[in-house]
Amino acid sequence: MSIKTFDEINEKIKKGKAVVVTAEEMIDIVKEKGTKKASQEIDVVTTGTFGPMCSSGAFFNFGHSEPPTKIAKAWINDVPVFGGLAAVDVYVGATERSETKGIEYGGAHIIEDFVRGKSLRLKAISPWPTDCYPGKELETFFNKETVNEAYLFNPRNAYQNYAAATNSSPKTLYTYMGVLLPKFGNVTYCTSSQLSPLLNDPYYRTIGIGTRIFLGGGIGYVAWQGTQHNPVKDRNKKGIPLGPSGTLALIGDLKKMNHRFLRGSVFEGYGISLFVGVGIPIPILDEEMAKFTSISDKEIETVILDYSVPSRNRPVIKRVNYQELRSGSVEIEGEKVPTGSITSYLRSKEIAQILKEWIKKGKFLLTEPLEPLPLDTVFKPLEIIKGEEA
Repeated sequence: MSIKTFDEINEKIKKGKAVVVTAEEMIDIVKEKGTKKASQEIDVVTTGTFGPMCSSGAFFNFGHSEPPTKIAKAWINDVPVFGGLAAVDVYVGATERSETKGIEYGGAHIIEDFVRGKSLRLKAISPWPTDCYPGKELETFFNKETVNEAYLFNPRNAYQNYAAATNSSPKTLYTYMGVLLPKFGNVTYCTSSQLSPLLNDPYYRTIGIGTRIFLGGGIGYVAWQGTQHNPVKDRNKKGIPLGPSGTLALIGDLKKMNHRFLRGSVFEGYGISLFVGVGIPIPILDEEMAKFTSISDKEIETVILDYSVPSRNRPVIKRVNYQELRSGSVEIEGEKVPTGSITSYLRSKEIAQILKEWIKKGKFLLTEPLEPLPLDTVFKPLEIIKGEEA
């Protein structure tokens, strides 16, 4: 039974009386006072994560040129962008590569450069001019002062846990989990663990469609469950899933974001990604939410998968917790193997702290979800169907 409501907590925020702590701080508070007292004293717990989120991108609206031109194919700084959206809207995918610079520059860098206030070159063609859109091509420059709308729309962010990666083969592998050295030379992982948003609300009691969040240094919202949203049943007694589970689709005003929390990146031998800063406030409605938000790295487990097997059935090498992973090494087959995080824990802490200050100063109110995230969806792999069966 709830002891507080969203409305009651928001009233305290407006009056400057809300007690707000980060998820990291909540661990010690619950350890000292217990979940019951902590739930009575704490109003909001803030979370944060800053890591590569490949399934990201941005919409731009340029307004109409003279003569009007229906954009069919377009490039921004020589990066192909999707123009099949009526006339003058395009979508920039974070992982798309430049046709001239290749892996060194892509959609993620366009997004960062736009937020930095740089001018970007737009080239567009219309192979099928019409009476209402007679223009055949255009070329111009734009920035965040000249476009009508620019908003980040990321189909899959803020994974609820993720498997760690290693490599048993004799050759180096170049992956979205970073460079994996041969013969169990290293282990990489990608999460802010005890600070991660969905790990602090494992059953999505307070995070849902419409939740207001910190996104890329500005304010955004949860738009829907993310693609590949897969709330797994295999959880520990605190509700923490073992490996990849829930995801979020996020949206926000790109013009108001900060390049410190949106960074284009290049993964050697693999490709381009966008580091995205996400912070979500969790209201402490009752004792259960106090328990959920007090999880520590020691209580969050994942599996280490062998990425030398190029299939969805990669073998599990070991089950570990994040205290072990963050210690700098884990043991595999009797040997100490160095570990490294792709997610920046330091930047994740900064996000949780910034969000905490916004709330304490009354600049950020909580929103109750319009709809809960589903707990029963299942992520299905693609089955290849050949020949006449298709």
